[in-house]
Amino acid sequence: MFCVIYKSVKRDQTYLYVEKKDDFSRVPEELMKGFGTPQLAMLLPLDGRKKLVGADLEKVKAALADQGYYLQLPPPPENLLKQHLETMGKK
Repeated sequence: MFCVIYKSVKRDQTYLYVEKKDDFSRVPEELMKGFGTPQLAMLLPLDGRKKLVGADLEKVKAALADQGYYLQLPPPPENLLKQHLETMGKK
């Protein structure tokens, strides 16, 4: 199984995985509007891989099979104050 990964021009660190190059037919129109014009990032074979960076491999495979796309969002921002307070023993 292969997938094609596109980078969003509107949202930093946001990626869209689809089954076929330039085939966004199964991606909701509203999602595409918010994503912007997709920029090809890479073609990626999923078979034989043990993991992906930034996404759960099994969730990606399931989403591609079920809905035809997977949307990878950026990780939530770190709360450095909370981390500091926890290290200091305060909550």
